[in-house]
Amino acid sequence: MKDNFSKQSQGYAQFRPVYPPEIFEYLFSIVKEHEVAWDCATGNGQVASALAPYFTKVMATDISAKQIEQAQHKENIHYSIAPAEHTSFPENYFDLITVGQAIHWFDFSAFYSEAKRIAKQSAPLVALGYDLIHIDDDTDKIILRFYEEVLKGFWDPERKYVDEHYKTIPFPFREIQPPQFQLRLDWTLEHVLGFLGTWSGVQHYMDHHHRDPIDEIKNELMQTWKQDVIKTVSFSIMMRVGIIEK
Repeated sequence: MKDNFSKQSQGYAQFRPVYPPEIFEYLFSIVKEHEVAWDCATGNGQVASALAPYFTKVMATDISAKQIEQAQHKENIHYSIAPAEHTSFPENYFDLITVGQAIHWFDFSAFYSEAKRIAKQSAPLVALGYDLIHIDDDTDKIILRFYEEVLKGFWDPERKYVDEHYKTIPFPFREIQPPQFQLRLDWTLEHVLGFLGTWSGVQHYMDHHHRDPIDEIKNELMQTWKQDVIKTVSFSIMMRVGIIEK
């Protein structure tokens, strides 16, 4: 798995959106037991923290020590550094496995083999994420142009799975169709700019050009979005739910 997010781990913790609580209420409803959950590629622990009230124990792993340093700590969350494809967890251990905005980076075959090894029979494996940010027509046009044109050539090939809303990721499980979830948040322009700065494509651009590509759209955005004005931003939630059968 690529580590594209250690450099901006602080910004990731500060600016990445948090999933709505309705998702975790839904996950709680489809899990048979509520002892141990694994949040794989936990990043700064957003999903792990949301799972914590529903499970006796949450094991949260990531390949980035810097991301885990920014994690939200709770008494029943246990963080460790490990790749998705190889862990030291025992067999038949987990009641739920979650992957938030990260499964597209994995070696699918190796990860699924590991998930089957350490999951209990009939445990759900849930891949969730979110698509491009939506604000208003004028702002969306600027951000879409930034995404498709300014950052062209700087996205990893795996990004295609997000563009395709996770519909094309290999997913060899009996699937459950989840409800549709929408994420809505009230953000300032400063928060949106911070969020864009966490994109892996932005980091690749900066590594190549040694300048921030957000500067190319910042003034344009400021024409449609005055300082300190709060707008509602939204993300459509992508989710695949599979039942692990052995």
